[in-house]
Amino acid sequence: MSRVGNSPIVLPPGSTVTVVGQKVTAKGPLGELSYELLHGMGVAIEGSIVRVQNKTDPSDPEKGRALHGVSRAMVANCVEGVSKGFSKGLEIVGTGWRAALVGTTLEISLGYAQPVKVPVPDGLKAEVADKPPRIKITGIRKDQVGQFAAEIRALRKPEPYLGKGIKYEGEQIRRKAGKSAG
Repeated sequence: MSRVGNSPIVLPPGSTVTVVGQKVTAKGPLGELSYELLHGMGVAIEGSIVRVQNKTDPSDPEKGRALHGVSRAMVANCVEGVSKGFSKGLEIVGTGWRAALVGTTLEISLGYAQPVKVPVPDGLKAEVADKPPRIKITGIRKDQVGQFAAEIRALRKPEPYLGKGIKYEGEQIRRKAGKSAG
């Protein structure tokens, strides 16, 4: 059995989980998320504890373990998303580079001729701080938050010589030595 899949999921106060067939729905103060369980998986709810059960064919234990772990992680992400939410921080490093939120569009100046305009997807919120330039993305779906942060970072990845670019909060950039004279 999967070690990750065996871990119980504790429901925070104010959150509920319901199961209809293979569909697990989590409701909480931030919204509602649902996940369609993979074939051979089940969910048991005991008070404020949710457990994902492996009901796959015992003749293929490796596949069952893998599906068990990922199913448990997806249900746990739904529960955490509707109760606390997820956030990802980005830092902009570069002279004169900045970001601004105009309505539901991020305008990021990255040294190009025009600022780059990125619309914020539905279900996500973006906050901008000026000193130092930072962008914070929040939402209830972990995959959506991470994908949008990766799209913004891809606009100008950090480069190894000067360290300029958009990086994740707390990310360490491996620096290279420049040319040596002589």
